[in-house]
Amino acid sequence: MVLPPSQRLWVGMLVVIAVMMEFPSALQKCIFDDVQAQARVVRAAPVHPDEAELISRAGQQLGHPGWRASSLPGLSERERRGLSEMAPPTPDSLQPIRIRSWTPRESNSLSEAEKERLHAAVEEAVRMVSSLLSVNRVRGPLLLSRDINKYCKFLWKNSSTVNYNRCGRANNNYRSETCLDVTIPDDHLAGCDIYTEADSPRRTELRPEGAGVPDTDFLLYLHVQATDKCRAEPNVLAYAVHCQTDARGRPVAGVVVICRDRLTAATYSHRATLQTVIHELFHTLGFSKHLFHTWTDCSSTSPAGAGCSPRGKVTHHDGSGQMRIYTPSVISALQKHLASPDPELGGPLENLDVPQGRVSSHWESRVLQGSIMAAVLGDSTTVRIDPATLAALQDTGWYAVNLSRAQSLVWGDGEGAMFGSLSTCQDKSSSFFCTGSGFGCHYLHLHKGECQTDQYLEGCRLYKPLMNGSECWKEENGRKSAEEDWSGEIFGFDSRCFFSSLTSQNHSEFLWFNSSVGGRCYRHRCAGPNRYQIQVSGSEWVDCPAGGTTQIKGYQGLVSCPDRRLCLHADVTPPSDGVSTFPATITRPSTDVTVATALGIAAAVCLLAAVIMSYRKCCPCRVRIHSAPDHCSQV
Repeated sequence: MVLPPSQRLWVGMLVVIAVMMEFPSALQKCIFDDVQAQARVVRAAPVHPDEAELISRAGQQLGHPGWRASSLPGLSERERRGLSEMAPPTPDSLQPIRIRSWTPRESNSLSEAEKERLHAAVEEAVRMVSSLLSVNRVRGPLLLSRDINKYCKFLWKNSSTVNYNRCGRANNNYRSETCLDVTIPDDHLAGCDIYTEADSPRRTELRPEGAGVPDTDFLLYLHVQATDKCRAEPNVLAYAVHCQTDARGRPVAGVVVICRDRLTAATYSHRATLQTVIHELFHTLGFSKHLFHTWTDCSSTSPAGAGCSPRGKVTHHDGSGQMRIYTPSVISALQKHLASPDPELGGPLENLDVPQGRVSSHWESRVLQGSIMAAVLGDSTTVRIDPATLAALQDTGWYAVNLSRAQSLVWGDGEGAMFGSLSTCQDKSSSFFCTGSGFGCHYLHLHKGECQTDQYLEGCRLYKPLMNGSECWKEENGRKSAEEDWSGEIFGFDSRCFFSSLTSQNHSEFLWFNSSVGGRCYRHRCAGPNRYQIQVSGSEWVDCPAGGTTQIKGYQGLVSCPDRRLCLHADVTPPSDGVSTFPATITRPSTDVTVATALGIAAAVCLLAAVIMSYRKCCPCRVRIHSAPDHCSQV
């Protein structure tokens, strides 16, 4: 049956409006670079020249795995710890990083349910990061340093004096040490002394030594608050800074601020919060433009890896002006991922809103879409702890990284050196990008999507998941679908999205509506690497040749079979816990809708629902639609 033109128009408008109501309403935002630029970072003071002779005696031992600063007599505990930090990492000295979280008192206004949510997400994030990174562990309790520029009024600057670079007079206004919005407890801090005479060993204790934090290599201050930045940036979910480094430059303390309303039940997602904390932790641990210049090279081939040297400038622009990280592990990761030996394949950094010649602390979204360190993180089922990010952390020189635990980054896999460039993303040379504004499948094929762009893609377009009902793996979405009767859709844990033009021969009245290809959910099962079968409603299992198409008995049209997207990456699966996902991990999609827009959409839905009811009365065929919302009568 062919519908009259007027009825086609109304039905088409209903579908378009219903879909529009499911699209994400705002982009995401991470403000790390701005916040870190305003934070003061305290670096542990090097060992005082008085210990030069002891350090010289220890020099030959520094390269040996069994070396311990505790074996040197005459050093205080603090000086032993400082000397230990200066020792280069060796295979025998590296152990999983111990991250201890600490919540200030002012963040304790959370409800019990909110505390449980936060604790679960932070605990899992810390466990995951600790399984990825190993360090030279801190000897004894971790003691943070005091900022000598805060507690001291002047330093002894004559290098020939005993107390060179030590504090000669206290600042009477000195009160405390802070990191972002958090006051660091005195118990976490080293003591400090005043040397009133340039050549006298006599000293006055200004602040006593704290007890320190035991069994800790990185201290994470977790601040949950509706801060001014949260209020000023309604799309921000969290932000972070690092604020203390050890003598080798490795960050040992930082703050992650989680905006207070992020933990309310109405907006909470465990997966999204987990990824938020991991993203911010990676920033504070070293994936930061503010730390690039301090990365070190500890790959010395001398016996026992006896030294580390500064890498110097690790970012440069390529021939097209794209800023990149050029360090060995990152270059190797990009060359392997894109299947190209191009020597200019360093890690591309985001260039949006970054002045010429400056760098960002995020990957370029066009090239590394889906990375945990992209500037925009999408639906939490699509975010990956990817090889390029772990390679960058490896190249800091502070960590041994378990690169084998990287998650598969499907985006751009094997696409070559030019993938993601503005000159090629719109020429249809890659199946990862799209043109126009049609409907299809997200590149992981877990969701239906719409071809869209955003400010970070700079005109390039890809199929983005719809906000609601796009998940093929959710069986309940099948009960809401108006298409499943005639397109053969099946929703469930093993269902994936396929580009399809299938129409059931028993529903020929829909042939006019189904003239174009769209994303549809069908079951799939693997038969081998990049080999699989599909099943649509009422059909047998049918081979789907990767890169080709297939027909289904009882249906008109074709199903396209994606190449190198299914049955290749065992870790690309739907969430098994059934947790609902949100399209943001660093920022929250705006829920602000103007009254006029809300009234207009509601009125249109109600009007079109009435038209469809009229259509039902005059047409023997049945069209399944969503029931009109209860608030229609209140408009």
